Amino acid sequence: MKYYVLDRGDQLSIDLTQQFHKLAAEKGFELDSESPEIVVSIGGDGTMLHAFHSFIDRIPDIAFVGVHTGHLGFYADWKAEDLPELIEFMAGEGEGGLGPKIVKYPLLELELERKSGTSIHTVLNEFAIKGAEATMVVQIDINDEIFEMFRGDGICVSTPSGSTAYNRGLGGAIMHPSLEALQIAEIASINNRVFRTLGSPLVLPKHHHCDIYSRKEQRLLLTMDHRYLAIDDLVSVRCRVSSQKVSFARYRPFPFWNRVREAFLG
Repeated sequence: MKYYVLDRGDQLSIDLTQQFHKLAAEKGFELDSESPEIVVSIGGDGTMLHAFHSFIDRIPDIAFVGVHTGHLGFYADWKAEDLPELIEFMAGEGEGGLGPKIVKYPLLELELERKSGTSIHTVLNEFAIKGAEATMVVQIDINDEIFEMFRGDGICVSTPSGSTAYNRGLGGAIMHPSLEALQIAEIASINNRVFRTLGSPLVLPKHHHCDIYSRKEQRLLLTMDHRYLAIDDLVSVRCRVSSQKVSFARYRPFPFWNRVREAFLG
């Protein structure tokens, strides 16, 4: 098996990475930074986001595994003390001797049009657009029809697997990550007798899309997972469910709603 490990960089994660390499070598695994079959993230959900974007060009060929070294992560099935057991499962020596169950979650595709050109981006958790210096003014279209004129701090568009992150803090719904959809949540919208927005999150299915148009000269801050981009020449952003999916290797059951309960209810 070809594998690669990406860790958070703290001492515990570095030590676990070295332990993983040692155990993997004993099982005959091959360390491969170019074309791994499995990418192991050791750290937190932020580390998984970094791992995802590090291999963004090979998403169809890779499955991810998360080992968390802090609080419970939504992308992590394993704890630090589980490392020997994880290696056994990866070597096909775990309970039942079966390979992993590969689960696939939808991603968000962004088509970013600027005066300087157009670019495509793929997002695992969420995309957010905010006014960097003043109230943001944008027009939001759904399926090529005007939906609303937004004034406020910003807009967050999340995937189902990212719905437990920033989206939840904005009052958005938690969505099961198997659903092929995207969710739009407002960030501190202005609502009075002059300016109106819907004021509640929206969920769009796979075959729908939304466009966000800049409607004044403004400096904007765009975040795509853990990456930040400040621009002042935005024309529009098209948001839709990507044709690609991210794969996670599950070597033992850990239902999503159990993760939600443990993370938020204890």
